[in-house]
Amino acid sequence: MLEANRNEIHEVYTLCRILGQGFVAMGQADGGTGMNVPVALVERQDYDGKRRFLIEGDNVLAEGRGYFPRQDFVAAADYLLDCLLLSKEETDISRIQPFFDAVGIGDLCATTQDRTHLHIALWHADAPLLGIRIQGRLCGYTPLLSGGRTANLKWEQTGVRFSHPAVHKINATDNPDSVAEVVRRILYIESMGGVFKYADVCDRIFRSNLLMIDTNLPRILAAMVRALHLDNMNRMPDLIAMLEEKNPLKMKSELVSKHGFYGHKVRQFLLAAAWGMRPAKTYDGTPSAISGYVMVDGQGGLLLFTRAEEQTFADYLVAHTKLETGSPDADKYGLLERENGAYFLKLNLRVGFSKR
Repeated sequence: MLEANRNEIHEVYTLCRILGQGFVAMGQADGGTGMNVPVALVERQDYDGKRRFLIEGDNVLAEGRGYFPRQDFVAAADYLLDCLLLSKEETDISRIQPFFDAVGIGDLCATTQDRTHLHIALWHADAPLLGIRIQGRLCGYTPLLSGGRTANLKWEQTGVRFSHPAVHKINATDNPDSVAEVVRRILYIESMGGVFKYADVCDRIFRSNLLMIDTNLPRILAAMVRALHLDNMNRMPDLIAMLEEKNPLKMKSELVSKHGFYGHKVRQFLLAAAWGMRPAKTYDGTPSAISGYVMVDGQGGLLLFTRAEEQTFADYLVAHTKLETGSPDADKYGLLERENGAYFLKLNLRVGFSKR
């Protein structure tokens, strides 16, 4: 019996769909489809080495295995799509295992260390390979930027000094994993005359990564994270509008309104995260192995975004990403903590894809 979870089915579905249809549609900023671009070759890493699939007319050459009709991959993709649409848990897909054995698909998820899922060549098999990362609604999007304690930002609490017993009472909760408790804590402190002033990025590597993108970026993100918690504002377009209204960096109005300063900085951040910047790994601006994304919609349709159309992808990310709240207990944020004689409160930065 071959059982697979939704992530595994989703990834191998995308492989079979590309091979079956022989093209991918270029994505547009609003999520619509653009021009269909032929795919000539798909390469993926399996448990015992690389697998190469060349699309030649109505057939697919699985190297070392022979030729197979593209329609066989269409049938496999249709079957896997039904599994995704009908099941929420692990699914027995033994029915399709003989086909996988024949074409040389061993691992349902590619075994790579560079966070890519596939490599594809567009138009011609000799074209440069694009490292592709797969995202989609059918299995639940993975975060664009994972939270975790390395993605915490911290604010210094000033304005009023609380005694140790008072701090203990403020931090006390029956539900340490509740984001609502974090918000309650902030609002209570501010109601008592406390003021929160942005202080720093908690992790030194993540701080350096953000500063590599822009020296003002930590303060911009801090204003966005505060709005997420206190104003329940999570969509990127709304957060950019908030930044333009409040102008936390006190930039000249012409730079904000005419040049779109804050929107540009948010786009730079989202693109850096998409192309491989992570909180806990040193980022030096060098391009990663990821050079494109295939986005899978709720009906199984595929959209391709590449570095060659980076501005389109940036607009897509703004329209289709949001800030999310992680677990306060697991990510170690939301408590009033003493450090070098002062009190600080941390909030977590996490970026995910919208489900719409």
